[in-house]
Amino acid sequence: MATVRYFAAAADAAGTASENRDAATLGELLSELTATHGAEFERVLGRCSVLVDGRVSADPGTAIAQAATVDVLPPFAGG
Repeated sequence: MATVRYFAAAADAAGTASENRDAATLGELLSELTATHGAEFERVLGRCSVLVDGRVSADPGTAIAQAATVDVLPPFAGG
């Protein structure tokens, strides 16, 4: 199972900081997460960057390995 980690607004929208999921591709994973966590999560996800094992990916065909770590990162402000 892949570990999905949520940060800031993504964690708030998902209602958790992390969870484990089975999915073959990033597109499958994101569809599953959206179906589970609802419209607010989908809205937040639309502004997020997604990293698969530390690499940014927007390609829904990106393979998700069983031991992958997927990070969902909303835009951050800082100075």
